Amino acid sequence: MTDNANSDSSTSTRPGDSVQTGARDQTTHFGFENVPVAEKQQRVGQVFRSVASRYDIMNDVMSLGSHRLIKRFTVELSALRAGHKVLDLAGGTGDFSIRFAPLVGEEGHVILADINESMLRIGRDRIIDKGISSNVSFAQLNAETLPFASDSFDCVCIAYGLRNVTDKDAALESMRRVLKPGGRVLILEFSKPTNKLMEKAYDAYTNLWPLAGKLITGDGDSYRYLVESIRMHPDQESLMQMMQAAGLEKCKYHNVMSGICAIHIGFKPLSL
Repeated sequence: MTDNANSDSSTSTRPGDSVQTGARDQTTHFGFENVPVAEKQQRVGQVFRSVASRYDIMNDVMSLGSHRLIKRFTVELSALRAGHKVLDLAGGTGDFSIRFAPLVGEEGHVILADINESMLRIGRDRIIDKGISSNVSFAQLNAETLPFASDSFDCVCIAYGLRNVTDKDAALESMRRVLKPGGRVLILEFSKPTNKLMEKAYDAYTNLWPLAGKLITGDGDSYRYLVESIRMHPDQESLMQMMQAAGLEKCKYHNVMSGICAIHIGFKPLSL
């Protein structure tokens, strides 16, 4: 694992960014395809409605179970303690909220949030079934326009969700706004392998995901999009620069599994 930091830099051509094609016409990436900005959210929603019921099973298949260790490490980096308030963005089936709830205790609060009603329903049911809903609430929302007051959260976490957001810059700025001064953003996402041999092996392995998705969920197309969205997501340095441009400071990242995943951390300044 490595930590890195870099100075601010922002361009309009980063992978995954919206592309301005005219005064009244914007397109953005949906996997390898360019689609109208207004269409991406709908199509991403269709993907996750399709895979929601088998999402957790496919996570184990695609990661060979390693996602559990990666999530555990991410939770350790959250530095949560009793009384903290945490926003679990794109929290889906609730894996992180289930881990966060005991850490913040009854004095604290966890909000499990997702834009997709099918994923959020599964997360809510899991949490209720585990009997840990006393300090967890649920919200269907868009990460680009968070409906919370400024300075509300000690931590905002988004895991395997940022690459599906249409306007990543707007989402990062919204996350920074709702953080308390000194609070942290945690972003766990697929990233760019740092080892060429690992990169080739990983590319070959992920090319099998649509077939696995077809066999397990009956939907290969959704997992083809997921693979393409990983390819189009900004690399480690680009994402860190985007965080800095959004007003976060002390930004760094930890590569996991030679960069197959990366955990980015940034802090809201104590004073502006």
